[in-house]
Amino acid sequence: ARAFNAFTGEFSPGDVAVEGGYIAGIGQYDGAREYDAAGRYLVPGFIDGHVHLESAMACPAEYAKVAAAHGTSAAVIDPHEVANVAGADGLAYILEATENLPISVYVMLPSCVPASPLEWGGARLMAADLAPFLGHPRVLGLGEVMNFPGVLGGAPEVMAKLRLAQGQGAGGGMHLRIDGHSPGLSGPDLQGYIAAGISSDHECSTLAEARERLALGMAVMLREGTATHNLLELLPAVTEHTAPLCMLATDDIHLGDLIREGHINYLVRLAVKDGRVPLSTILKMASLNPARHYDLRGLGAIAPGYGANFALYSDLENWRP
Repeated sequence: ARAFNAFTGEFSPGDVAVEGGYIAGIGQYDGAREYDAAGRYLVPGFIDGHVHLESAMACPAEYAKVAAAHGTSAAVIDPHEVANVAGADGLAYILEATENLPISVYVMLPSCVPASPLEWGGARLMAADLAPFLGHPRVLGLGEVMNFPGVLGGAPEVMAKLRLAQGQGAGGGMHLRIDGHSPGLSGPDLQGYIAAGISSDHECSTLAEARERLALGMAVMLREGTATHNLLELLPAVTEHTAPLCMLATDDIHLGDLIREGHINYLVRLAVKDGRVPLSTILKMASLNPARHYDLRGLGAIAPGYGANFALYSDLENWRP
């Protein structure tokens, strides 16, 4: 196949040797079983940097089955919609229901259940309720902190959750990722929000918002899903210098759109057709960048020691694996 090298941004012809689910090497190999890719393009499995899986209105197994068929190998989910109703029991269900699926599902613990003090969906999750989940191998950190007024105002329970994710609270010990949600924040308020330990934002809807966050070292997720369509608006924010901080995400995508249009491969298709960002950068935004941001070791590239997570494409336009 012609394998995409996420470290050089080039496609190189060669054999990819796989053993035990991992890549043993790239070059010239003979194998016990061989598959002729006939010069097709081999690309790392795509990663959705932020999605509420339950928005698809299907159980995790059905979602994963469709996403995998579109070349997705992993998703970082925030199950705050399930948790808003079912609390800790909902989190336990999600972790159980996402075991042994066709894609790897990683979980960010919902930080705002309920979303604000003015809402009630049936459950309330405090820092003490989240702490028991921190040791789970697929829990990566704290999900989008929607209560940015609470961060800026130093609300005790919001601070307790931030400290928990930073390894300063009961059950802590590791500094975990904290995802953001800060539409409209700018200037000193945005900097205070970032200084609280929040490292990403998927809520940018304008180019100015994306550029300000990138200039402050925040990871920005270019979002395109069923509910929101920001990808093309934000693409000019992706430059040679900012690209490593950029990744792709769907946030909310219904199963019908997932089936008809695709998953992250649909975002890749849109960005490639737009033409303003090089293909190599787009592919890294869909694979290596989210893997590095969330420290998903063994994902995001076709290289020795990485998991054998990849898809074959017949061309570089349609992105149908």
